[in-house]
Amino acid sequence: MIIIKTARELAYMRDAGEITAETLHEMEKAVKPGVTTAELDAKAEDYICSRGAAPSFKGYCGFPASICASVNEQVVHGIPGIRKLRDGDIISIDVGAVINNFHGDAAITLPVGEIDAELARLLAVTRRALEIGIDQACVGKRLFDISHAIQQHVESNDLSVVRQFVGHGIGKTMHEAPQVPNFGEPGRGPRLQAGMTLAIEPMVNAGTWEVETEEDQWTVVTKDKKPSAHFEHTVAITEKGPEILTRLSGG
Repeated sequence: MIIIKTARELAYMRDAGEITAETLHEMEKAVKPGVTTAELDAKAEDYICSRGAAPSFKGYCGFPASICASVNEQVVHGIPGIRKLRDGDIISIDVGAVINNFHGDAAITLPVGEIDAELARLLAVTRRALEIGIDQACVGKRLFDISHAIQQHVESNDLSVVRQFVGHGIGKTMHEAPQVPNFGEPGRGPRLQAGMTLAIEPMVNAGTWEVETEEDQWTVVTKDKKPSAHFEHTVAITEKGPEILTRLSGG
């Protein structure tokens, strides 16, 4: 069942979204060659807690950390650890924060030092795919209008969208109905209504769309080991258009 949020619940989600956005901003400042993914995780957790919130991910279905840190060919759900980032890497950081029992969820893929032109293009296409998807998140549209817009943009740039993992509704729980695929036919799926809240998150691969899960049972990698990028926002459907809840204030 898709849960329609009240005005008060949306206010709580704005708070959670703001903390999530601020945490990603802290990650942007911290990512550099030589830093470990565990150090990023500790910094994110400290920041979330300093704002009176709690990390959404830590302990969720047994996940051991506060961020997902996925490097290069890792798509999503990378577990932070001793790995040091190197110049030329890319890292996807996914973070969630919960406050007043409501969640925010967002992700960004960042360059580590100087990256090559193809990686820069992968990041730009994926970021733009998220923007294009959000543009479709309007009252009266269908859910798969979002999905189709993302897929069309990605594939027109000769990249591929991951199909095994999708976006989702979000609110009092991290994952609510409906699922939000990054592929599909327009004009299908539930009609979008004011008060719906969605985590829209294109995951885009440089090569095949196929992925596999590593032995840790969490880290998802591209099957061909080519790089992947991931951008995500929590978005509210409103009568005035899509509202990005995980955007920095003034951003």
